[in-house]
Amino acid sequence: MNRNSINTTKLKIYVAILAISSLALLPTMATAHGGEEHVTGTVTKISDTSVTVKTKAGKTVEVGFDAKTTYARAKQPIQKTDIKVGDRIVIHAMEMNEKLVAHTVEIGMATAAKQAVKH
Repeated sequence: MNRNSINTTKLKIYVAILAISSLALLPTMATAHGGEEHVTGTVTKISDTSVTVKTKAGKTVEVGFDAKTTYARAKQPIQKTDIKVGDRIVIHAMEMNEKLVAHTVEIGMATAAKQAVKH
């Protein structure tokens, strides 16, 4: 074997090892957020048991609440009743019984607060 073919063989081995390692890590990366789905958009409807969100893609998604759901605005805890139609929202949810249930609900800053920050 000449030096060039040895280097080519080594390169192939490194590529194979890298490919196998990447495939082994894929399931870990897919569940990096504990299997949670992220729903981001604007609140179109709110009730005691769920919130309906219109995503940037125009899709409407309903996410339920449970006793463990936490709510926050600007990292400060809020009550579910503080959520209003038109609020920008980020929800981390799990699928349970074929429905999404919110783990955390984060509301964006109020519009008046955003305008005050711009000035």
